[in-house]
Amino acid sequence: MGMGSKMEGPSTPANRRDPYEVLSVSRDSTDQEIKTAYRKLALKYHPDKNASNPEASELFKEVAYSYSILSDPEKRRQYDSAGFEALDADSMDMEIDLSNLGTVNTMFAALFSKLGVPIKTTISANVLEEALNGTVTVRPLPMGTSVSGKVEKQCAHFFGVTINDQQAESGIVIRVTSTAQSKFKLLYFEQDVNGGYGLALQEDSEKTGKVTSAGMYFLHFQVYRMDSTVNALAMAKDPEGAFFKRLEGLQPCEVSDLKAGTHIFAVYGDNFFKTASYTIEAVCAKSYEDTTQKLKDVEAQILRKRNELRQFEAEYRKALARYQEVTDRYTKEKQSVDELLKQRDGIHSSFTIVKATNISGNGSNFSNGSSSKMTGEESPGEDGGSDGKDKSGKKKWFNLNIRGSDKRLG
Repeated sequence: MGMGSKMEGPSTPANRRDPYEVLSVSRDSTDQEIKTAYRKLALKYHPDKNASNPEASELFKEVAYSYSILSDPEKRRQYDSAGFEALDADSMDMEIDLSNLGTVNTMFAALFSKLGVPIKTTISANVLEEALNGTVTVRPLPMGTSVSGKVEKQCAHFFGVTINDQQAESGIVIRVTSTAQSKFKLLYFEQDVNGGYGLALQEDSEKTGKVTSAGMYFLHFQVYRMDSTVNALAMAKDPEGAFFKRLEGLQPCEVSDLKAGTHIFAVYGDNFFKTASYTIEAVCAKSYEDTTQKLKDVEAQILRKRNELRQFEAEYRKALARYQEVTDRYTKEKQSVDELLKQRDGIHSSFTIVKATNISGNGSNFSNGSSSKMTGEESPGEDGGSDGKDKSGKKKWFNLNIRGSDKRLG
């Protein structure tokens, strides 16, 4: 659920200069003075107005980057105390201007967006300039009603929401949804001293269920928006630690309430190739007091949980490093044990093989010895008898030369 973001989310310039110097403001400048300086410079260097000047594009990035620091109280405090080193500049995401991309690059951007890669886009300079000059057409959006429409890409439909004192005291909510899942931006403009309108807040649509939606909440207490790109970029850089960045996307909205009068909102077509279908409605929070209180309580819990996670992340990282160390050792020890057991099995196998060879050799010797021993002897049991002497006697008796004896007798 979004709450309305500040104007632009910049990329980090190659060479960083002092943000105060870039915006030509002093260190004790108010938020309004910083915002006014940014608006003028952003419009001056906007890529739409400087297509033939590549330096302007770099200056535009530098201006947007500087404003992203000075417009955020926490980042400004960090920079004032320790300079750029105190900032996580890498977490700042890139925004592109669709009207300045060209057909081929726009197709690539559309493809990445379709695949879920977060791509933020700038608002067309023409829209910003027309609003600043007060030449836009503003349609009325009565409280408690809704209006549906289709807005061309890189164009905007402006709406005027008039609230009375009671509604201003209760708080209001501006919601935009698209059942066609169109990509759009919800914008809030403040009255400029010259009679025009200066962009103060923007909220990019996000997919929630079967629709895309964006909302701004002015409820008299600090409200927040969830920038999902923070977690998406953190996941791309460090999947293991992405969870700890999940609540970092909760950013405070710089406008928490509106006074009685007419306020200007706009729906900006942020689709790459086609019109954006939408329904915008303005609701008084008086009928949603319980829901409003729940939102306040839940966001307070989320903020506490975010602080807890920041502390827990350090513990988790330490435990993860220890776990990695232990698992690495486990892998090495396992390999070492496996190798030792393998060597042991090999030794056992070699014993078995040597023993078999020795037994085979001894048997052969025994066989040869017996044969040689038995060579000059009569084989026992040759005629089935067990007594060699008896057999030899019987043999001699049967071999008597009886005929010769008969002759002598005769």
